Amino acid sequence: MTLNLFSMQDKICVITGGSRGLGKAMARSFLQAGAKRVYVTARKPEECGQTAEELSALNEHGECVALPGDMSNGEQIAAFATALAEREDHIDVLVNNAGTGWTASIEEFPEIGWDKVMDLNVKTPFFLTQQLLPLLKAGATPEKSASVINIGSIAGIMGSAASGISYGTSKAAIHQLTRNMASLLADDHIRVNAIAPGRFHSKMTSLVEQDKEQYEREIAMIPLHRWGHDEDIMGPALLLASNAGAFMTGEIITVDGGYLLV
Repeated sequence: MTLNLFSMQDKICVITGGSRGLGKAMARSFLQAGAKRVYVTARKPEECGQTAEELSALNEHGECVALPGDMSNGEQIAAFATALAEREDHIDVLVNNAGTGWTASIEEFPEIGWDKVMDLNVKTPFFLTQQLLPLLKAGATPEKSASVINIGSIAGIMGSAASGISYGTSKAAIHQLTRNMASLLADDHIRVNAIAPGRFHSKMTSLVEQDKEQYEREIAMIPLHRWGHDEDIMGPALLLASNAGAFMTGEIITVDGGYLLV
């Protein structure tokens, strides 16, 4: 019974920013739980293809498919949705994971940095979900709902701009977008939730990790005294994507080692 709750058997999934980091980890969790196909998209075709080949070898019954594209571009979002519709008659799970940041002082923060972050972190999840609504609706029923998972951040909850002025603002926006979309799409049997990670080992956080003093200071502040690993995002994603989360929508799940408790 418990295994069936978390099963991804026969599900078709799409993950943006899926070639590395948290996106790759979530793709792995879906395939290991029995997903039929997981499409990963990212800007770099070679990296995307390597990830698809690596993850396809995990499960003889599941396949990881590279479908590269620049999700910050409206035309490419539409092209991606068209290409997906040519391959599938429905999708069960969409993970809006692609994101970016920009660091600068408030006095020097450029408009281009603001727009880049807000576009990819907020506008892209909305318009990609919009473009994929026909595929999400096609297989969704009261007994088998579709799932949209947005990746937010505790930076969108905290009153601190340490991660960048526009980054935290964009993540607060994606949390609210999650709630709004959950309300709008509930009648279509599409659940919309968000995961708000704290610090994870990734390319985006590598500079902090290399600064031993700052890294140790952060570790000391986190109640569980560590950063997140791949497995720490895989569990919550699997919960929201599977039947285990069938009665959950509009939720923002923090995965931060207790950092917000401080």
